[in-house]
Order: sequence, then C-alpha cells, then structure tokens
Amino acid sequence: MPQIHLRAEPGDYAPLVLLPGDPGRATMIAGLFDGGLDQSRLVNEHRSLLGYTGTYKGVPVSVQTSGMGTPSFSIVMEELLNLGVQRFIRTGSCGGVAHGLRTGDLVIATAAVPADGATRTYLHGDPFAPAADFELTRALVDAARAKGVEPTIGVVQSVDVFYNSDPDYSTKMRSRDVVAVEMEAAALFYLAMRARGAGKDVRGACVLTVSDTLAKDDDSYGTDFLTPEQLESAARMMVEVALEAGTSAG
Repeated sequence: MPQIHLRAEPGDYAPLVLLPGDPGRATMIAGLFDGGLDQSRLVNEHRSLLGYTGTYKGVPVSVQTSGMGTPSFSIVMEELLNLGVQRFIRTGSCGGVAHGLRTGDLVIATAAVPADGATRTYLHGDPFAPAADFELTRALVDAARAKGVEPTIGVVQSVDVFYNSDPDYSTKMRSRDVVAVEMEAAALFYLAMRARGAGKDVRGACVLTVSDTLAKDDDSYGTDFLTPEQLESAARMMVEVALEAGTSAG
C-alpha cells in the first residue's frame, strides 16, 4: 500500500533517518551528505515534506521533514516505519528551561513528558514514560563531546502550544527537573518503543538546539531568542553531531 503523505517506496529511505521539522533544515542536512545535494536523492516533496537519501562517510542516511507538533510528526514516523526505517533521530529546536541553559546550547533528551494530544491519544490515558534508546542517545553524547561540546542531558516536555502565557509554565517544568520544552519527542519515543514491543529493531533518539529560553536563573519568567543566523549556525553543529552518532551507532 502506498504511503499517503510520503510518496516513496520501500528502499527509498535509508535505515537511519534524521527528522527536522523545517524543510529548509532538511535541505541543509542533505547538503552535508557525501557529495552534497548533487549526490543526494530527493525521495519525497509531497506537501513540502521534503525527504532526501544519500550517504554520510559511506553510510546510507536519509533526512525527512516532520512538520511541527506530534500530529504531523506521528504521521511521518508511522509512514517511515511502514517503509522499513529502523533508526530515528529528531534534530530540532527547543526552549530552554533548566538553570544555566543558554541559547545555542545542545540538549540531548533521555525521555519526554507526553503533554501533547497525539501521544495521549496513542496511550488511551494510560500512564507511560516515553524514553529514548540508550545506545543511540549515548552515541549522541559521545559525538557531542568529541566535538568539544558538553550537552545538557535530561528529560524534555512535549507540548502542543508554542505561545503559552501561563505564569507558571516554565517554573513548574523546572521544579520537576525538565530541562527543555519542545513539540515532537514524546511521539518519537513512544512509536519507537511500540515498535520494539512488537519485536522490531527500532530505536529513537533526540538532539535539540536551544533556540530560546523560557526562564531566568532566579526562576522569573524571561525569554531570550537566537537570531535566524545564530540558529542556523547552532543547528548545523547539532546536525553534524547527529550524523556522526547515527552512522557510528549499531
């Protein structure tokens, strides 16, 4: 059965897929493949969900735009699972919550609070802790440190609302040691774990660039944003970490 949103066939995607939300970032990632865009292959452009396949240091790898939020993300990942993908690394941005976290920092998620509608729908209200794959996550940490970058490692929270004005929005998360807020990781971790529960060798991990901060170190509300140029530079470093980790992990 053809996929509805990813107009691709089995074999079009590599076993490893990086998942940015932004189609522009997907194109940037494809430019880092061996030979750049000239050697990568566009495997999907339906609905502007750009997907490319190529190699990185001789290892097959794909990148697929996921869109924003878990509803869009889960559609893309479900179809990638149908197409045989086994390794998923979300390469996105997040709002920093933890003390000392600054814009441009790197966050590697170990688990995600499922405060989003799609993951709650999958779970039918059951309590569950969507967690990242240990080996793939460790590979991300090792790759970051090899580049001289010390990541912040911890639990993130996946949400549906970007512009949330609740006065205790960030401080409540900080009090629970949530390090950052984002919009897709819970669905990624849940779907990978569901696949593993069905006996499939599927693993998911998540690396994020802090694009903005949501709280000051004195716990008062305060925001700080990267410029588009600063975000592009920080995201490129994050992607290089993801490519190194994904192509080196088992």
